[in-house]
Amino acid sequence: MTVVARASALVKRYGESREPAVDGIDFSIREGECFGFLGPNGAGKTTTMRLISCRARRSGGVLEVLGRDPSLEDRAVKRELGVVPQETNLDDVLSVEENLVVYARYFDISKEDARVRARELLDFVQLRDRAAWNTDALSGGMKRRLLIARGLINQPRLLVLDEPTTGLDPQARHLVWEKLRDLRRRGVTLVLTTHYMDEAATLCDRLVIMHRGRVLVEGKPAELISEHVAPQVVELVAGDPPVLEALVNAAAPFARGHEVLGDRVVLHVRDGSALLDALGRTDARYESATVRSATLEDVFLKLTGRSLLE
Repeated sequence: MTVVARASALVKRYGESREPAVDGIDFSIREGECFGFLGPNGAGKTTTMRLISCRARRSGGVLEVLGRDPSLEDRAVKRELGVVPQETNLDDVLSVEENLVVYARYFDISKEDARVRARELLDFVQLRDRAAWNTDALSGGMKRRLLIARGLINQPRLLVLDEPTTGLDPQARHLVWEKLRDLRRRGVTLVLTTHYMDEAATLCDRLVIMHRGRVLVEGKPAELISEHVAPQVVELVAGDPPVLEALVNAAAPFARGHEVLGDRVVLHVRDGSALLDALGRTDARYESATVRSATLEDVFLKLTGRSLLE
């Protein structure tokens, strides 16, 4: 399968005295897939996206995008690249359609062709009836969809999306997901960062989880869940610390791992019902229990921790 972007020992520093924002990472992105970068704030994922999209130059290692070195052939890379930034940077002086037409000129697309493409893309993102509106009259979800349309104006081979649904309500998020899945079916390669674990699990064929500038794991979402946490999670609430300790000890033969969080213990197990049956035959008592399937968020928190990073 064709690789559209790859990195080996990739490094990015901002100042010699500071820790690298990206610290020797490896990855490969295959044509036609959706590839994700996950990580807490400060993990280096946005810097990695800036390197891929030619908005920053690497400090070391190897980076190849669409068969070229972005440090040497950035103009050639940008011609085949679409970018959807995290910030909303539409021109609110122009209409919705003119935002696309004017942006198309950066790619030497004729005005006539730009208008045809703009109208096709506005149909695609369901904004054709808003073509004459100023962008400041659009909702947040509409603006995100317009940014996606703008990123597609040059018919890119690779579309880079930095936090594509941040701040959107659930309905708007799902509509954006629908459009991104449609692009994936059309053969467009997608690369995205996100803080939403359900978004990553829904959209990404493969992903990496980053922390402090390094890649911790890489794989398919379902495989990462299977490898790093058990199939089910049991949360037991018990306010007394000695009771929590007793629960942990009683559950130890059944649990693959556990965390004590305030008045509750979170247990990773193969069979939650079997664990609760076993606990019922012991002296360990709890106030309430919740059994659920393990998610990508469980993997994320296990590998990166629960502390806030700024």
